[in-house]
Amino acid sequence: AAVSWYDEFQRLYDTIPCVEVQALKEHNDQVLHLSFSHSGCLFASCSKDCTVKIWSNELDISLQHSSNMRPYNWSYTQFSQFNSDDSLLLVSGVFVGPHNSSSGEIAVISMENFTLLSRVRNKPYDVFGCWLNETNLISGNLHRIGRITSCSVLWLNNAFQGIESENVNVVKRLFKIQNLNASTIRTVMVADCSRYDSPDLLLDYEEQLAASSTCPVFDLGSDSEEEEAKPKQTPEPAGQELPAEGGVTAEDGLQQFFDDIMEGRVRSAMTETELETKVAELFVRSRTKPPEPNLLSTDSNSKTKYLIFTTGCLTYSPHQIGIKRILPHQMTTAGPVLGEERRSDEFFDSLDHVIDIHGHIIGMGLSPDHRYLYVNSRAWPRDCVISDPMQPPPIAEEIDLHVFDLKTMKEVKRALRAHRAYTPNEECFFIFLDVSRDFVASGAEDRHGYIWDRHYNICLAKLQHDNVVNSVAFSPVEQELLLTASDDTTIKVWRSPRAVRVQQARKPRPRKLLFSWLMNQKS
Repeated sequence: AAVSWYDEFQRLYDTIPCVEVQALKEHNDQVLHLSFSHSGCLFASCSKDCTVKIWSNELDISLQHSSNMRPYNWSYTQFSQFNSDDSLLLVSGVFVGPHNSSSGEIAVISMENFTLLSRVRNKPYDVFGCWLNETNLISGNLHRIGRITSCSVLWLNNAFQGIESENVNVVKRLFKIQNLNASTIRTVMVADCSRYDSPDLLLDYEEQLAASSTCPVFDLGSDSEEEEAKPKQTPEPAGQELPAEGGVTAEDGLQQFFDDIMEGRVRSAMTETELETKVAELFVRSRTKPPEPNLLSTDSNSKTKYLIFTTGCLTYSPHQIGIKRILPHQMTTAGPVLGEERRSDEFFDSLDHVIDIHGHIIGMGLSPDHRYLYVNSRAWPRDCVISDPMQPPPIAEEIDLHVFDLKTMKEVKRALRAHRAYTPNEECFFIFLDVSRDFVASGAEDRHGYIWDRHYNICLAKLQHDNVVNSVAFSPVEQELLLTASDDTTIKVWRSPRAVRVQQARKPRPRKLLFSWLMNQKS
């Protein structure tokens, strides 16, 4: 939609939210997450001080309400999300417990009077939780099967559990997925497939040309071959039954493996961990429901949604993105609590698609149109081999920001770079990113927030804090307003140079007021 290079220069110079206009200091510990309401009138912040604060987004931002979650045995609040009509706020937190505890809880708060409506268990806590629709939210649970094998169950919960009739279901099991090699499902989010064919921005140049019939389209990217998008191959969906050698079923293969162990035909070097993983892989082949067919041919007019989450298959650090289609009949808690009927031998659900990220995933965010998925990751060394799932490879200090097209399931942009992180695998934490129509923003451990242009893949601004920047959030109605949250306990408000000029022009000038008052006194 660019008209001229001058207009593009003016856009990139004048509309980036890089001018600090306010610092909010009401939190007294690290601020971990920020989220705007869909109307842009409110935003919420979560913090290590165990409060969730709700702010009024006016010309000067002010605190509207603060909820302390310590009475519910929470250690801190970590994530929040408004539902689609901004009437409810989902707040995710971590329980007080030992250092290695992974239990958390999700609370639902009414925006009408800030009362707590319901609380739902959430394990592990970094599932975070998310809204599926206006009144139903998704939570997780984790069941240990072996030392490094587990089962993740994703539940659909009604937000009004405390006041619903006892004759109406308030919870239903959505999916049950086996985890191998100490991996678990984390960081769930929902993408609305019905919006893919009317995106705010097309990142693929050929698709831009196809979509443009009357207006000229300028190729504003680099002509370098190195910057051309190269789709990555993705592994087969996890849990899909694989053909056994010689036509042997997976169940027969499991029995054959046990016989080989008993008769000494298995290599003696196989460790206990490798043995557990091998048995689990053979077991899941014959105990998994097949994936949904034709994931990429989703009808754009349908109400289908994608459940997106981080997972893995080699080690405990999240290194894959799992995608599971949610069909319209699954979007309500009505029906059996344990979900749709399945054969007695179908214990687990398979993933419909898996995107492999060669590194530790530390952040994910959707574009406003839900067409593109942006992923923060810290890369593993090239050609590394993982022999022990409890010892993942070292991770890079540079953070790569990948972009995936959820319509084609391919990577469409070279990784964006500039931001850095320094914590090792076992201490690595989530760094939240956000996407507006034209910009991408992310926190970092180098005491800065960063803004990139979605068209050119270039870093446009660095936003300074005194400590780690954990989260960023664009106003959904005004991308020239950005918030950043930091371990320095502050929330900073950033506006574009253009917005600052407009804001200053609206303020009355004291000298003129004083002159007017003096003239009135004389008269």
